[in-house]
Amino acid sequence: MNEQSFVADIAIIGGTGLYQLDGFEELERRKLVTRWGEPSSELILMAANNTRVLFLARHGLQHNIPPHKVNYQANLWALKECGVKKIIAVAAVGGISQNMPPESIVIPEQILDYTYARKQTFFEDSLEQVTHIDFTQPYSAELRQRLLDAAETAIQGATYAITQGPRLETAAEVKKLQRDGADIVGMTGMPEACLARELEMQYACCALVVNWAAGCAGTTKIEHSEMQAIVDKGMVQVKAILKKALL
Repeated sequence: MNEQSFVADIAIIGGTGLYQLDGFEELERRKLVTRWGEPSSELILMAANNTRVLFLARHGLQHNIPPHKVNYQANLWALKECGVKKIIAVAAVGGISQNMPPESIVIPEQILDYTYARKQTFFEDSLEQVTHIDFTQPYSAELRQRLLDAAETAIQGATYAITQGPRLETAAEVKKLQRDGADIVGMTGMPEACLARELEMQYACCALVVNWAAGCAGTTKIEHSEMQAIVDKGMVQVKAILKKALL
């Protein structure tokens, strides 16, 4: 397969528990190197019904890259170089709002960013002028609606709080997030979303709630075995949503 054929209009960034797409034929894998370094994983070109999709595992195909160590710049740049114009990002999150319990599918609308020491922008060196992007609406309305139509029972209008990780939050921190207006909490939504905006790619998130956030619904301890069980079950639903949204 030549350089010109390793392209796709849309990409899926897989989070925890999502390392492949059901119903798509794998055409080719490529390990790319960008000016920002290496992406988290090989890019996998897949196809079904004349629809081509690029897949990238955010944490690596072996799930060995923690959220704060992901090379978000390389990931987004690699997708852009392969012609991607639209990105659906999948994330495993904790539920804060009472109507977003474990196993819920949430299509967030807004972002609260609590991360630090992450490379947040492409616009920082060798600039002809300072560049600001509009980030009033961090997600693509078109892609969000596409996911909502595919998911049917998904929850919309949520605010996604992104924390640094890799540790989970304290109960007091979650109370603060709740006061700030957060509905769900995770560790990977930023700077992924703003980097996509800088590269003029549409971006939306499909979030699977895998646990109650610390202190919510009487939670006194978060058990990883329970989270994993929900990831295994919930990602079956996520894959079905993605297939319907893409095809």
